Amino acid sequence: MTNSPSNVTEDKIIASLKKRHLKEVIFKNSGFASIILSLIFLVILFTSIIKNGHSAFFSYRILLEINLDKNALKQNLEDINISALPSEEIAQLISYRKLVRSAVLKYFPDISEAKKNALYSLISSNSTALLKKEIIKNPDLIGSNHQFKLKLSSHADMYLKGKIPENLLEESRNISDDQIAFIKALQDQKKIVRNFNYELFTNSDSREPESAGMKASIIGSFFIIIIVLIVAFPIGVMSALYLEELAPKNLITDIIEISINNLAAIPSIIFGLLGLVVYLNFFGIERSSSLVGGLTLSLLVLPTIIIASRSSIRTIPSGVKDAATALGASKIQVMLHHTLPLSMPGIMTGTILAVSRALGETAPLLMIGMVAFVANAPSHFTDPATAMPVQIYLWSDSSEAGFAEKTAAAIIVLLGFLITFNSIAVYLRKKFERKW
Repeated sequence: MTNSPSNVTEDKIIASLKKRHLKEVIFKNSGFASIILSLIFLVILFTSIIKNGHSAFFSYRILLEINLDKNALKQNLEDINISALPSEEIAQLISYRKLVRSAVLKYFPDISEAKKNALYSLISSNSTALLKKEIIKNPDLIGSNHQFKLKLSSHADMYLKGKIPENLLEESRNISDDQIAFIKALQDQKKIVRNFNYELFTNSDSREPESAGMKASIIGSFFIIIIVLIVAFPIGVMSALYLEELAPKNLITDIIEISINNLAAIPSIIFGLLGLVVYLNFFGIERSSSLVGGLTLSLLVLPTIIIASRSSIRTIPSGVKDAATALGASKIQVMLHHTLPLSMPGIMTGTILAVSRALGETAPLLMIGMVAFVANAPSHFTDPATAMPVQIYLWSDSSEAGFAEKTAAAIIVLLGFLITFNSIAVYLRKKFERKW
């Protein structure tokens, strides 16, 4: 018995529907799997960064009882009669290195001469400078016995954080068996404490990883963002208003629109080359300054701001503009009193996202010389400066474990800023968004 043509057609339709439904299920599951895979990679990335960098937000210090009594300081200043000197002058004359070494030797009175250098190297080489700065700032401390918290060296700090395994060979772990024994003895005496590493935010870059901080890069990034907002925001918004509301539709405006869209997709390093040629070579602006960095990144984000602003302006219903025009408003009045205020939430969202991109850019800043070592935080827009992404690049280039830890911590700080900016953009969009 043969099937009728109607039954054959019905079977083909059912088979076709099953294939279509199967394809839809496969497509849907593939999209869902892609999202899950992306989330897994994101979790792995964040976990790795936090695991490697969270320990940089605290540091280990040694408690030292330093005797600043004038009678005790006579031995420190053998050739100087300090009895008649004021505390301010004594603070300038003290040999702080000798003070620190004498204080740490009190914990190990029977130590041999051969092991003293190993003991001394447990304390950061910058601790004496910090101690001097603190006593000069507070000369009233002279005449008393005071306890100070001095930072340990990077190797000792890494060992205490578990970043240097004890089971490695002595030659492979940058810390000797004698130093490990000293650390354990100090821990038994409760002379080693863990504190929040505020120097990460109050110190600028340093050759010593335990003293390196992000102050200069944070301030430099802040100055750069100010320049970007001052330059790119008004130019971008005015360009968008002109192109959308005033510019005639002809070949020239078409070329301008195509150029803006193409500029938004150009690799960022090209803008760095443009900044090098225009701002440094032609205008002679100070190299490696926040000013030239901000102007260069303004070029980078300008197309993004223009595109976002134009998209926001297009969402305004034509009825709003027509109603204002019908009531006698000029084109400029319509733009300033209706179009611009109503499109401002979208403009602000696009601007904040553009600023977030500028905050995370490295390549353009490398091209204009902001890769230099900056030991002091900038106080003006023309001072030598660096930025957070460049600081991360510099620290990642060092092989020391202390700088590897600081690199991950700096990434966490930068991600914190970026997440904050993007959260503000989302909040503004949700709060001021209008449904037409």
